[in-house]
Amino acid sequence: QSINPSIMSEIQAKIAEIEAEMARTQKNKATSYHLGTLKAKLAKLRSELINGPGGKSSGTKNAERGFDVTKSGDTRVGLVGFPSVGKSTLLTTLTGTRSEAAA
Repeated sequence: QSINPSIMSEIQAKIAEIEAEMARTQKNKATSYHLGTLKAKLAKLRSELINGPGGKSSGTKNAERGFDVTKSGDTRVGLVGFPSVGKSTLLTTLTGTRSEAAA
C-alpha cells in the first residue's frame, strides 16, 4: 500500500509539530493528561505513516481504535498483607528486580 507523498509530508510535519510541543511542555502532574493526549496523537500519526491513512493494518478490524504508547515515568506501589504470604516474591516476579523486605 503506497502513500501519496504529499500526505506523507503532511503527516511528518504534524509529527514534528507534536514532538516540538512535547519538548517544550513541562512534565508535571498538571500536564500529564496533555502529554498523554499528545503521545496518543503521535502514535496514531506514526501508525498512519506506516499503514496508510486510517491506520488500518491488513487483516485486523478496527485497527484505528488502539495505539502503541510508550510507557514512561516512575510509579510507587505498596503491597499490604499478612506476614509470609509472598508479597516480596510477587513483586520480584512481576518486576524482575529484587525487593528489600522490611522487617
